Amino acid sequence: MAELVDAQDLPAGRQAQNRLVMHMTTVYAIKSRLRNYIYVGMTGNLNDRLTQHARGYSKTTKPYRPFRLIYSKVFRTRFEARAEEKRLKSGIGKEWLRSLQS
Repeated sequence: MAELVDAQDLPAGRQAQNRLVMHMTTVYAIKSRLRNYIYVGMTGNLNDRLTQHARGYSKTTKPYRPFRLIYSKVFRTRFEARAEEKRLKSGIGKEWLRSLQS
């Protein structure tokens, strides 16, 4: 098993070269507080991404601000995260996310 190392802890020249670095990817869903809108996405840094949504940097979500986080899950690989993101964006996935509101 590879040792988990934060790429930011490596010297600048080794960050891209180190094959032991495993990037965790978070799948998340945010719900508009004012409208019936749920956005599902994935990111390597959830806090930064939520800040971007809150400040209106994302053209897709800007008209639906403010938001609250309703779901997040961390995955070891981007491949696994993408599969979960696609599931949540499906009709059944969106239905499940809406059920979290009750």
